[in-house]
Amino acid sequence: MTVQLDSTLVAQYITEHPNFFDEHTDLLGEVKLASPVTGRAVSLQERQMEVMREKYKTLELRMSNLMRLASENEAIANKFHRWTKVLLESEDVGSMPHAVVSGLKSAFDVPQVTVRLWHTAPDYAGEWFTKDVSDDVRIFANSLLSPYCGSNKDFEAVRWLDDPASVVSTVIIPLRKAGDKQAFGLLVMGSSDANRFTSLMATDFLVHMGETSSTALAWLLA
Repeated sequence: MTVQLDSTLVAQYITEHPNFFDEHTDLLGEVKLASPVTGRAVSLQERQMEVMREKYKTLELRMSNLMRLASENEAIANKFHRWTKVLLESEDVGSMPHAVVSGLKSAFDVPQVTVRLWHTAPDYAGEWFTKDVSDDVRIFANSLLSPYCGSNKDFEAVRWLDDPASVVSTVIIPLRKAGDKQAFGLLVMGSSDANRFTSLMATDFLVHMGETSSTALAWLLA
């Protein structure tokens, strides 16, 4: 009479007796398994090697992705450093808006960038960075709890850029003093490339960009 063994019990027995195959080394060559790689029957040893190779490939791919991300983050950090250097080299507070804009264009290769501020000191009334700011824009800025990154939905703020008609994707960053809920300005970037700024992008660096810009431009406020 043939006794049917439960495969779970067999697996449990082998697990509880790790020296099983040491005592029955002949089974390593006799047991045949179907290989999902080649489609043919292979020995237990060969199948184990296939499993190890698959695990190695997975780890190798994961390591490659981590190295790629590290390289991309390093590149962004270097660009951020070049931009902040431009800000520190600004000759006076009045030239800071230009330094923010020109620095972002050159360091990050952004086609179009501009900034608008409100509640500035009287000395800056009529400057390019205080013009065309409507109440609707201020309300919109206050509603942004984080940078907007994605397609241009005919935002009023995008119209401040040099060529707004060509802007397909955009970044809009609210400018605030630390701890304030009310924004005092907007930093706007635009591109004709739909994939340059997307809603799937991480915004960590954009948040840092907004904080740095806010600190640099807060000196112009009344």
